[in-house]
Amino acid sequence: MASAVKVLLIDDASLIRRLLGRVLNQDPLIEVVGEAENGQEGVELARTLQPQVIILDIEMPVMNGMEALPLLKKAAPKARIIMFSTLTESGARATLDALSAGADDYVTKPSNTGSFAATAGQINKQLAPMIKALAASATTYPSIRPHAEPKAAQQTVPDADHSWLTVTSDGAPEIVVVGVSTGGPQALQTFVPALPADLKVPVLIVQHMPAMFTRLLAERLDAQSAVKVGEATNGQVVKPGEVWFAPGGEHMYVTRQGENIVLTTDTAPPVNECRPAVDPLFESAVENFGSRVLGVMLTGMGNDGLAGSRLIKSVDGYVIVQDQASSVVWGMPGMVAKADLADQILPLNEIAPRVVDLLSTPRNRK
Repeated sequence: MASAVKVLLIDDASLIRRLLGRVLNQDPLIEVVGEAENGQEGVELARTLQPQVIILDIEMPVMNGMEALPLLKKAAPKARIIMFSTLTESGARATLDALSAGADDYVTKPSNTGSFAATAGQINKQLAPMIKALAASATTYPSIRPHAEPKAAQQTVPDADHSWLTVTSDGAPEIVVVGVSTGGPQALQTFVPALPADLKVPVLIVQHMPAMFTRLLAERLDAQSAVKVGEATNGQVVKPGEVWFAPGGEHMYVTRQGENIVLTTDTAPPVNECRPAVDPLFESAVENFGSRVLGVMLTGMGNDGLAGSRLIKSVDGYVIVQDQASSVVWGMPGMVAKADLADQILPLNEIAPRVVDLLSTPRNRK
């Protein structure tokens, strides 16, 4: 049996620490090895305990989470750090600051700490899997050639449910669709600013985040980028050289309406336990653009995007995935790679240049 992941809790609220400790310790693969009520105490414990995962609150007395973050990275350099965020605009901004400063991921605090059952359910659904995924992120995956050659074109569509699709192999991509989750804000700060202002197509992104977080992330990237970046609204008309995020809590789809490319959003049930989810966007892109879809799978936990990537490949579209070494968690991209659906597996900093190259020279796919 695998050894339990060692976790350090840093939060000034004793109730939160008790709840987290009680729930997490019920999981045989997680062990809470220490608790601290402020950042200063947390740094000292991290240095002594060398935990694998640290759960770090933002607002604390003596030393807050942002002040503690760089010190924790020095005190326990191998530890993964999860920010514990409030679902407020100030909490979201601070969380994005922390992710930019080197935190690995975040979770929002339980909204109903008066109900143990509800809190336990939220922790078991969101936090416990993240702890285990981050701790296991150094696991060696089967060797896959980093710069894989493109796959041979598939001339049939295997899924009868998608018999409406047509298969073509000519022409430049007309749309770029991106799926990303754990580690996404950091990865997107490399990917999006590397896109040129004269980008020939729109780029659509699903980042697993709640409402408000996606808007603030889009605003941050817009200030850093040559392309226009924003959070999509229902009925949004998009143009080349623009990047649009699915709004938190809503699925996003792309459609053709005459000569326009239009985004629609809805609050349909979660897909792969996510909303927004990657698969609905990828499927709508294939339905409207066929083989002229360029899919990109970046760092993330889980398998959202796997079915969508399979659909892109079924019509001879093109799929790029981020490599394991540059991913915070090689879950979503790893699933696509191990299913033999990736045309190329690239380090993060090579993905945007390759996207631009494919848009410029569509037939040079090697």
